[in-house]
Amino acid sequence: MPLYVDEVVIVDGRSTDNTVGVAQAVRGDIVVVNEQRKGKGVALRSGFAAATGDIIVMLDADGSMDPQEIGWFVSPLQHDYDFVKGSRYVTGGGSEDLTWLRRAGNRALTGLANTVLHSNYSDLCYGYIAFRRECLEVLQLESDGFEIETELIVRAAKAGLRIAEVPSFELDRISGASNLQTFRDGWRVLGTMAHECLLWEAPTAGARPEALRRVKYAYANVSFPRTPTDPKSVLPVVSVA
Repeated sequence: MPLYVDEVVIVDGRSTDNTVGVAQAVRGDIVVVNEQRKGKGVALRSGFAAATGDIIVMLDADGSMDPQEIGWFVSPLQHDYDFVKGSRYVTGGGSEDLTWLRRAGNRALTGLANTVLHSNYSDLCYGYIAFRRECLEVLQLESDGFEIETELIVRAAKAGLRIAEVPSFELDRISGASNLQTFRDGWRVLGTMAHECLLWEAPTAGARPEALRRVKYAYANVSFPRTPTDPKSVLPVVSVA
């Protein structure tokens, strides 16, 4: 893990391979979240809630995502971007783990997402992602399972976040077996995409998160006539606001 990473959050509770013990032996100040509920979405949302940094980077703990690439993800966030997506298909990216079937399915789903969202993603089904912390309030994440990655990506586009892609090389996992099932999870991604595109309304109304930092979309709990007879009666309220 690079030295410039201020905080490492590990979500555990169901593993049987001494994940926490190994992590603590490498870095003694890690934050451990004990999450007993199943699902990648549950784990990620628990980790996001525990994180305290201004920039959050999410990656799998199976060794397939290289922490040395974190700098590539953080750099665009320091230059006016809000959401950074890793891609195995841009120059410098690649994979040691991607089968031809998963590659074909990912290409099809990515093309469909770009058509519907008017976006320009190159790698939809890859979960190495970084974003500004304040984006969590905008994204309103809800999914419990693997489909949270699709939820993140679709909502980022619909919310008007400024998105960058950076190259990432997916390594063979250090241990364990993948829980991914190509056809089952492909249908889940497709269903999540349809649900998000049709039903989710972005709280930003397409504005970028910076606008939310400058203008809070909340009103004081005060009331006064819409057409006041005495303009002076409004002045104290305005000055307080």
